[in-house]
Amino acid sequence: MENEIKEILLNLSHSNYKSKFINKKNIKSILIESDKVEISIELNFPIALLSEEFKVLIKNSLEDLVKLPLQINLTQKIKSHQAQKGISLINGIKNVIAVASGKGGVGKSSTAVNIALALLNEGAKVGILDADIYGPSQPQMLGIYQKPDSKDGKSMEPIIAHGLQVMSIGFLVDQETPMIWRGPMATSTLEQLLKETNWRDLDYLIIDLPPGTGDIQLTLAQKIPVTGAIIVTTPQDIALLDARRGLKMFEKVNVPIIGIVENMSTHICTNCGHEEHIFGQGGADKMSIDYNSHLLGKLPLDISIREHLDNGTPSVSIDPNNNISKVYQSIAQKVAFKVSELTEDLGSKFPKIVIKND
Repeated sequence: MENEIKEILLNLSHSNYKSKFINKKNIKSILIESDKVEISIELNFPIALLSEEFKVLIKNSLEDLVKLPLQINLTQKIKSHQAQKGISLINGIKNVIAVASGKGGVGKSSTAVNIALALLNEGAKVGILDADIYGPSQPQMLGIYQKPDSKDGKSMEPIIAHGLQVMSIGFLVDQETPMIWRGPMATSTLEQLLKETNWRDLDYLIIDLPPGTGDIQLTLAQKIPVTGAIIVTTPQDIALLDARRGLKMFEKVNVPIIGIVENMSTHICTNCGHEEHIFGQGGADKMSIDYNSHLLGKLPLDISIREHLDNGTPSVSIDPNNNISKVYQSIAQKVAFKVSELTEDLGSKFPKIVIKND
């Protein structure tokens, strides 16, 4: 019976992933006794909100085969995954996910923070780095109005907001002070913010990038270990044109594309309920097909997203059960799953060779 159980488990798929979500390594044990069957599965992505749903799915799939009482033990263990060749992982961070857009004004920062909070809801340890040196917005979006502490005068402690570990240049300068810096200074600051922050055992660090494909993006690709990138766009042709450039940039530097998020996909009138594609439609669908990428989800143009962020309380944090938050949650689940499919980083498992002179 054990082999039959394994065969069924390995062919299970979930509607949100449209893919098989259990592999041989995930199946830790199948214990068949006279009075029960106990199955232990360890998944490589966070499952806090889906755990019971997975258990029901597994039990239903085995009901014709297993006639004894069935116990399903589901656990999660987030692993580190490979970044660009030759770039070592950063202490305290398992996976770095860049959220990018070709142009400004498409809702990249709002998407980044809500995805981060949604991953947190799934049971992951999550941080967010505001890499938009010239126009940091995460302090406002998360309602943070303080400076980070430094215990040794050399490094900084991330600020905790809504359960996230957060760092931004916006914590260190006055909100109205313009950052009149040339490229090298901005990129150096990004590296400092990332590497001189004492991130604490993060499963995922979300990096909210500035728009475009300039110095900061190039530094990220060349010096910072990036597990994968998410491209945010609107359906508008101009936004899609720039989004394609951003996607191609990551491809050229061998950073995997996790998927595409279409923001402001539709607008629903608050008075009459009429739904309209004011920025066009089908753009992200076509882009995902053209580049063999995954469309993670579509978000509407909704006033509540803006209102929540202006008040420092992102949608997923203040109301995790509303329709907008559920879309972000679905996107985050797909992001975590896509990351789990990438090549695992095995560097930390290799023994270190030390040569001593006697």
